[in-house]
Amino acid sequence: MVKNSRRGIRIFILLSLFIVVSCTYSTREQGYVYFRLKTNPTTLDPAYVVDVTGGRLSAKLFNGLVRINANLEIVPDIADHWRISGDGKVYTFYLRRDVMFSNGRRVTAGDFVWSFRRVLDPGNHCPNTWVLDRISGAGEVIRGKSDKLPGLKALNDYTLRIVLDRPFSPFLSLLSMPAAYVVPREEVLRLGDSFGFNPVGTGPYKIREWISSEKLVFESNHNYFEGAPGIRGIIYRIIPEDLTAITEFELGNLDVIGIPASAYRHFTGDPAWKGRIISIKGLNTYYLGLNCSRPPFSDKTLRRAVSYAIDRKKILGTLYEGRGRLASGPVPDNLREWKIVNPYRYSPPEAGKLLKKSGYRLPVKVDFYITSDQDVVDVAEVIQSYLNAAGFDVHIKQLEWSAYKEALNKGEADMFWLSWWADYPDPENFLYPVFHSSNVGPAGNRSRFRNPVVDNLIEKGQAATGRDMRDRFYQKAEQLIIDEAPWVFFWHRNDYLLKQKWVKNLTVSPVYSSDKGTGIMLSEPAGAKN
Repeated sequence: MVKNSRRGIRIFILLSLFIVVSCTYSTREQGYVYFRLKTNPTTLDPAYVVDVTGGRLSAKLFNGLVRINANLEIVPDIADHWRISGDGKVYTFYLRRDVMFSNGRRVTAGDFVWSFRRVLDPGNHCPNTWVLDRISGAGEVIRGKSDKLPGLKALNDYTLRIVLDRPFSPFLSLLSMPAAYVVPREEVLRLGDSFGFNPVGTGPYKIREWISSEKLVFESNHNYFEGAPGIRGIIYRIIPEDLTAITEFELGNLDVIGIPASAYRHFTGDPAWKGRIISIKGLNTYYLGLNCSRPPFSDKTLRRAVSYAIDRKKILGTLYEGRGRLASGPVPDNLREWKIVNPYRYSPPEAGKLLKKSGYRLPVKVDFYITSDQDVVDVAEVIQSYLNAAGFDVHIKQLEWSAYKEALNKGEADMFWLSWWADYPDPENFLYPVFHSSNVGPAGNRSRFRNPVVDNLIEKGQAATGRDMRDRFYQKAEQLIIDEAPWVFFWHRNDYLLKQKWVKNLTVSPVYSSDKGTGIMLSEPAGAKN
């Protein structure tokens, strides 16, 4: 099935190149870089952005106090510098004085106070209150019990003080997220619900045009405080079908595309394209989740048997074509700064020994829930064959996405295939949401794993004021999670971008909100043939 898909791509491209020759370049705007979007954004109002597409776009239109750079470091954005009190609770930010909204008004500390209160106001129904709910008084505001927010104050036009209820080590990372971007009060009040479709921000780009399901046009903001981008703008064409996007790229009508999984071999195997492929080590973890709340996987012995029964390395290198790094635990390798031990190497004898030790009557029946995505089906069938050979009786149940998500949230599956992606580049984001007992169910802990020692270690890491101390707690928590085996840790997926030869200085980051798009250049007028 996979081979037929790749052959179909090659045939489709060849036919399209012969048929669509007349439209190449004729409708391009000179000086603009053309990207592909797979779906139409739901909103560009940062307070309401909950998806990667919206986050990536809003990052080019807005700014926050801090941002994440390409090395996953927290660096100044609108805040020129800041101080953190010794107890880790008081953050004082000193703002730049040269930052303007694209309507021409200067940004002040009061704008951040208004923007943050807007997110927390229960009347606004913002889905991202969790980004700011650690500010002192935020909980009472969110619950509608008070309109006072003592933890947030503009000391003057360019000094902002934030006080937390208790220390929280990833707080600066949270402030890099879209929900913490500053917005102009007057424009939000003037535009109302349509602000998300006509956003006014501080970023290196301004929105010029948005034709739903067709394209978004961003033009350079010549008043951007770090200097205008070196291009006239960016045009995002909305193309849902991978085959169409690939053809448009090969015709030169797109400048940058993400390589779809089905076309990975087509491009990486062609010397003409190899030098133009950019790989990104993704901040994600793909895993096989095991429902720890009921038999059979409430038994740790059986969970560990599953980990020994599957040759993850072989699946990654063959079926998945090496498009990732083998996972040792839940925290991605490019975030972890400590050593861990993962004992689960492919060992059918060890899996068999643990199955016998569990005392379950063989074969052990298991319902394996997956989505109907073909890549997922392919992986699931291989996992099924390994587990059936070990002594399980695995039944695959395919559901469409919304039904699948609901089933997992309710704990209906014995076993399921899923991935977790970073909201912010901190190891805590791969521990607290998915393993802390307070998050069982829809909040992220879909394996329904409960361990009070793990809870305590994660909480101590969150409250640690020093990085070394934080990492010690997280290391212990992650090692214990590995030993308890609520997941089978498969891989951290890499992403691959393909660019035209005239695109220069294209930088990418695994964190969607860190790419401002200011460095990209065109070495010759767009429209010159590839």
